[in-house]
Amino acid sequence: LETLNSLKEPNRPFDKPLRIPIQDVYQIKEIGTIPVGCVSTGILRPGQMVSFAPSMITKEVVSLTSHGNFGLMKATSGDHIGFHVKDLSVSDIKRGDVCGDAKIDPPSAVFDFTAQVIILNHPGRIYQGYCPVLDCHTAQVACKFAEFLTKIDANTGKELEESPKFLVMGDCAIVRMIPSKPLCIESFADYPSLGRFVFRDMLSTVGVGVVKVAVKKEEGSK
Repeated sequence: LETLNSLKEPNRPFDKPLRIPIQDVYQIKEIGTIPVGCVSTGILRPGQMVSFAPSMITKEVVSLTSHGNFGLMKATSGDHIGFHVKDLSVSDIKRGDVCGDAKIDPPSAVFDFTAQVIILNHPGRIYQGYCPVLDCHTAQVACKFAEFLTKIDANTGKELEESPKFLVMGDCAIVRMIPSKPLCIESFADYPSLGRFVFRDMLSTVGVGVVKVAVKKEEGSK
């Protein structure tokens, strides 16, 4: 017990822009549409204008609720909440969307992203064009390995080979990935919980990765 009491609570990223990965969306009679999720960063308050990505919808938060406790005045990082959003249909957003402040660094879909990946389990060679299912926060989207940039040492980060032709189990590499459907993902340095992922193939975990650079949809469309 003394050891547990001596543990310090980790710092929560209150000062970062709001991010809430949506876990589910409910339609409650006489209330309206209630998205549910865990606040990853920032603070959410009633009356705040929020944007959902990649759905690209902006609406006003009416009220907050947590475990049946209605009338909350704010929710901070680490809180599991539901929040009533004005004029929002249950079909407008879905699991895997990300909610953020509409005025301060709103979330956005990505055109592509550069990531550091480690191949943990694969029976053969992985070539460019490989398209596993990526699990990141609450989203599940198939993403293509569009380009192998470098193969690196997993411990030191030292470059071992430029533009490798293939990857095998145990390899660590920097790759460029393109989602097959709209996806909101962030760099690990900015939003850790939205910048790490697992990728799977045939229900088996193939590898893990972290996002180095995420190119927002607007930037990639120029």
